Amino acid sequence: MNLNNIQFQVTDWEKLPTTEHKGETGTAFWRALQLGNLRIRIVEYSVNYKADHWCEKGHILYCLEGELISELSDGTEYKLTAGMSYQVSDDLSSHRSYTVKGAKLFIVDGEFLKLK
Repeated sequence: MNLNNIQFQVTDWEKLPTTEHKGETGTAFWRALQLGNLRIRIVEYSVNYKADHWCEKGHILYCLEGELISELSDGTEYKLTAGMSYQVSDDLSSHRSYTVKGAKLFIVDGEFLKLK
């Protein structure tokens, strides 16, 4: 299979297994689809979730529900609500997420976001 080509397929996200990822506080629940080096996820953050690490990976993140704060290592914070997104390539920021009320996200990442 050429990892750059994805055949037409339909994903029923409710049928994908959920994996639990503990944060510094709260929990993230992932449903993930791995297509070669492309990862597509629906991630639900619990109330009072805070990531337990700073992330350097690139993401395309779209907020489906709730409210998410993306914190950069320089102290800058961005609040995303339903209908908002952020995009960043690998190694261009140190960021982590937290939420007070909980959030549901659609996230895409993979090698296409590596710096060239």
